[in-house]
Amino acid sequence: MSAMQAVILVGGEGTRLRPLTSRQPKPVITLVDRPFLVYMLEWLRGHGVTDVILSCGFEPTKVREALGDGAALGISLRYVVEPEPRGTAGALKFADEQVGLAERFLMLNGDVLTDVDIGAQLAQHEATGAVGTLGLVPVDDPSAYGLVLCDERHQVTGFLEKPAPSQLVGVDRYYISAGIYVLEHRVLDMIESGANVSIERTIWPALVGQGLHGSRAEGAYWMDIGTPERYLQGTFDILEGNVRTGVAERLGDGFLAVADDVEAIGRIVPPAVVGSGVKIAAGAHVGSLVVLGPGVSIGEGARVERSVVLDDVTVGAGAVLTDCIVAPGVSIAEGAVVRGGAVIGEGVRIGAGNVLAAGIKVFPDTELPPGAIKF
Repeated sequence: MSAMQAVILVGGEGTRLRPLTSRQPKPVITLVDRPFLVYMLEWLRGHGVTDVILSCGFEPTKVREALGDGAALGISLRYVVEPEPRGTAGALKFADEQVGLAERFLMLNGDVLTDVDIGAQLAQHEATGAVGTLGLVPVDDPSAYGLVLCDERHQVTGFLEKPAPSQLVGVDRYYISAGIYVLEHRVLDMIESGANVSIERTIWPALVGQGLHGSRAEGAYWMDIGTPERYLQGTFDILEGNVRTGVAERLGDGFLAVADDVEAIGRIVPPAVVGSGVKIAAGAHVGSLVVLGPGVSIGEGARVERSVVLDDVTVGAGAVLTDCIVAPGVSIAEGAVVRGGAVIGEGVRIGAGNVLAAGIKVFPDTELPPGAIKF
């Protein structure tokens, strides 16, 4: 695949992922062991894409601090900041006005974790002479998505937004947009300058019958990491190798990556990633499907399963963490229980005897006295 240019839209505020995103923009929240957006950048680089423009919806200081100019990832990374929200098409038009996009380029939704073969999509785009080619992935349940309908020549014939069962008669396989597009530059001529325009609602429908195609990716991994549930599922899929990522190289055949300076008296069950400076006390149980960030301390007899525990978290003796996400700098006292999809924000202090479950979200710097909440 020849060198390609990509524009990634990272303008969303990640509200559904709060409190994880209360202080960190979604592109740089940690997913296993690296900023979330790094997965997309590494995947693009693997397909020969080395010129990447990030279209940001607000001042991307923290994104810049985390990713820099892309040199560490072997790519060139540039930033474009919208003056005000302009929708997906408006953001693309503004990026072109700022940096000048190539005659053919990729446009991507920055919320996606995937290993789709972009090369195959690009090859189909060239073979069909398409103006735009939407990457499509199959789903089992179409009711939560907008379906993309194509004919036998891959031409897009229409869209069904969150269809009712009666609308699906005769549709044997359901495909949705993967947020991966190959576009010719002339698509930009259709977008009004300075306006708030949705590419999904305005531009794609206008291109039906005018050179808009769909490229179906079968057997690839694809997930929109937009909610805590999908953040956890994506983490587990990375740890289990269900999606091809650079983390797999760290984990190796044993599905375990433990930093050299970890002090572990307790037990670690793979698949797991354990960061630098972690301490796991006697009788503690970590795993399976666990990420411990750098500087985490797990007390005696504590149990952590199917959970992400980020940097510098302290877990007291006998505490139990299952199916939860804990942001950096949290303190969890002895005997506390965090489970059932709970998400704990940065700097929270959880006193002894609290039981946090049922998807509860605790926002940054909250202090919960002993026994304050018992689900």
